[in-house]
Amino acid sequence: MSYIKTDYLVVGSGLAGLAAALKLSALGEVLILTKEKVENANSTWAQGGIAAVFSTEDSFESHIQDTLVAGAGLCNIDAVKNIVTQAPDRIQDLINWGVKFDHRKTAQGDHFEMDLTKEGGHSYRRILHYEDQTGKHVHQKLLERVRQTPNIKILEETFAIDLILNKQINVWNMAPAECMGLYALNNKTGYVESYVASQIILATGGSGKVYKYTTNWSGATGDGIAIAYRAGARLANLEFMQFHPTCLYHKDSRNFLISEALRGEGGELIDAQGNAFMKKYHPLGSLAPRDIVARSIDAEMKRSGAPCVFLTMTHLDSEFLKQRFPAIYQKCLEFQIDLTTTPIPVVPAAHYLCGGVVTDVAGRTDINRLWVIGESACTGLHGANRLASNSLLECVAMAENLFVQLKDKSNLTSFIQPSPWFYPQKTDEDEMIVIHHMWNEIRDIMWNYVGIVRSNKRLTRAQSRLKNIMSEVKEYYSNFKIHKDIIELRNIATVAQAIVECASKRDDSIGIHYNLDNPKSNIQQGVAPKNSVVYRKY
Repeated sequence: MSYIKTDYLVVGSGLAGLAAALKLSALGEVLILTKEKVENANSTWAQGGIAAVFSTEDSFESHIQDTLVAGAGLCNIDAVKNIVTQAPDRIQDLINWGVKFDHRKTAQGDHFEMDLTKEGGHSYRRILHYEDQTGKHVHQKLLERVRQTPNIKILEETFAIDLILNKQINVWNMAPAECMGLYALNNKTGYVESYVASQIILATGGSGKVYKYTTNWSGATGDGIAIAYRAGARLANLEFMQFHPTCLYHKDSRNFLISEALRGEGGELIDAQGNAFMKKYHPLGSLAPRDIVARSIDAEMKRSGAPCVFLTMTHLDSEFLKQRFPAIYQKCLEFQIDLTTTPIPVVPAAHYLCGGVVTDVAGRTDINRLWVIGESACTGLHGANRLASNSLLECVAMAENLFVQLKDKSNLTSFIQPSPWFYPQKTDEDEMIVIHHMWNEIRDIMWNYVGIVRSNKRLTRAQSRLKNIMSEVKEYYSNFKIHKDIIELRNIATVAQAIVECASKRDDSIGIHYNLDNPKSNIQQGVAPKNSVVYRKY
């Protein structure tokens, strides 16, 4: 079996992967693998912006404190300090790569300054943005720079399957686990290829598609998390799936995000009768942290039996709204909703995973030469609940930290030939429909039993049903011809099981995780919260 070698192998083409590739290209050859087109990533769907201290009224201490408060006592304070304090420098990196952020005239009107907006949980305006499509703009500019960089090559339609470890090549190797490369499916040819590298970086994003309703793109199936888990890396805090409070509720739209920035500019959550309700749940009202807003909306919907609540912007200047939120304005118009005159129907949806593969701030994992960055990683920055707009910041900060760690490491000059891939030849006419049924069953289980509000009984039911599904998934994966859909099903089943296992370990309610049987936080009893860690048991 032939293999492809490079110095740095980056899996994933979101902001974390592109930023890492640009940094590492100064050290050697970089190969980016992406399972679909390179433009497809959660990063392009990020509307709000990037949090960074730029205002003279603001401070690192304030940004750090807001992050810790949102994280509900579970943040790693060293990780928070590392990432928050380098934010202005990382913004400068983005600007150097061609990113443009919106500016506005100063109060005196004599020059322009960064147009900073405010989002839930932030004490000051510190969100830099490009209209209401920051992620798309940033991703586009970095992709342009990547394509202009000779040392970087992109392979699209190449789906990572599993890592290649030293122990798989030589079972008698008594050295600690070390990643040598990975196997990946070429979606175009249907053949599996092997890739080897000095350093392997997983930047595959989140796993929102594990849930029935999500703001994520269709490929957010937790691939890197599942791959690292199967190789023996620890996972932590997967129970903290952040549900974005405001996803557009419409029969023809299932995953369009209504940015938190609308509430930052004065948007108000109301019920069907037009009554604002958030103040009775939290002093910050509609700008409360996301976990509180999502649970409050869930409670209002259950209390009234309504299928959704509404976000109203009608009391704000219409021209300002059209200029500040052009993409959201146009998208709503497609569904006959003029947000300047009509409240937007919204519901919560799975949005961002605060847990992931256990790493330090540079992405270092339990396995030598394997790094995980971005949403797939659990650095401790987000704790039990992510502060809005800290996610894109984490991507570029981890890319920088990774670069610093690797710039003095020498690349390997020789590589070991990986073992050939075994190809099951069995096919079945109803194979794909069964796979899709299992996919939908997993997502229904997770939404109904491991959603915004949980209970011990619901978690037990989820655990039991997922165990049976996982057995079927293993049979399909082992016996049927390899296919992209089978790989994704295997990954979401793996991540779903790990989420339930993490949630079952948590004996209190904290941050995003709310259990009806354990509604209080152990912090209130003077007990410091701990990470819920799971790993593959051989």
